[in-house]
Amino acid sequence: MAAEDATPTLSVVPGIDRIPAAAWDRCAGTDNPFVSHAFLLALEESGSVGERAGWRPSHAILQDAAGTLVGCAPLYLKGHSYGEYVFDHGWAEAYQRAGGRYYPKLQLAVPFTPVPGPRLLLATPADDAVRRVFARGLVDLARETGVSSLHATFCAPADIAAFRDAGMHVRTGFQFHWENRGYADFEAFLAALNHGKRKAIRKERRDVASSGVELVTLTGDAIEPAHWDAFFAFYISTSDRKWGHPYLTRAFFDRLHATMRTRVVLVLARHGGEWVAGALNLLGADTLYGRNWGATAAFKNLHFEACYYRALDFAIAHGLARVEAGAQGEHKLQRGYLPARIFSAHWLRDRGFADAVADFLARETPAVEETIAALAAHTPFKAEGV
Repeated sequence: MAAEDATPTLSVVPGIDRIPAAAWDRCAGTDNPFVSHAFLLALEESGSVGERAGWRPSHAILQDAAGTLVGCAPLYLKGHSYGEYVFDHGWAEAYQRAGGRYYPKLQLAVPFTPVPGPRLLLATPADDAVRRVFARGLVDLARETGVSSLHATFCAPADIAAFRDAGMHVRTGFQFHWENRGYADFEAFLAALNHGKRKAIRKERRDVASSGVELVTLTGDAIEPAHWDAFFAFYISTSDRKWGHPYLTRAFFDRLHATMRTRVVLVLARHGGEWVAGALNLLGADTLYGRNWGATAAFKNLHFEACYYRALDFAIAHGLARVEAGAQGEHKLQRGYLPARIFSAHWLRDRGFADAVADFLARETPAVEETIAALAAHTPFKAEGV
């Protein structure tokens, strides 16, 4: 498929192994680990992503007249709506009740990863003209392949204008992110909170310390196979309780270790000489991303300590700008994580259905904005000058 002047051209490849890592990463950059070639390859090689998982790789690549990769995008043909975190189950059910066929659909996303980041990966990120060509090309691809819809989720703001220009509907949501205001240490962060929240966090940390649980934070070569064995057991246990099946295979964590261990921050909790819980984070250029939590034993406030407070400890110690703690969780607000907007974009083939979705979004967006404003008004931080 060609753009307006025949260059660049868009095509699809059925696996990221068909694309040289250096070429992909030249477009993906180094800021966000989840769009890296290594991360996406680990998903595919481990069997976490593929035909059987319902995420068939159909990655889009954009090449200039010389065949040089100038853009790429993690794209999947999907037969369900699981593992996305921007839920369209209601849309699917409504369309199917009306006699339509919602699946398969195209999903532009990082599987199982509710982390905002670039979706239109460009060798020249500032080239908005190429970005618009890419977005239009993806919509044309969706039309030509006969899918019901194209969904780009957890998009970077830079991509949204291009998707809107291509005729996609934009959806707004929110997560909770922590911003580092130059804190010297965790106590300096606590000093910025109001008295009640500061007291509550100190109590939660004391609860964990007094329970006899020991926590360690590991990265790089300090992580050993036994650590991954323990964490996978926690992941499986929690996945079984929450979702009924795990998305990630044990082999995924081996591949993550082999190619990305310097970007892994693994928090493990031990009690009585046995590992009992763990939290997996990935490290970006200036952000720590909280990804997975699991436990095989219950200890009061251990989840908050392992997932949130140890993440803040690490971010402050390493001068990171922020911590993004993943999807959902208004309980994060009182722990210093404030609401931050996230965006997705959606193209739907059926005109009547597209109009219905547009009407839904016109009503949903103001409600989301009101919720964000209400949450922000309950900030745990002290008022300026207090």
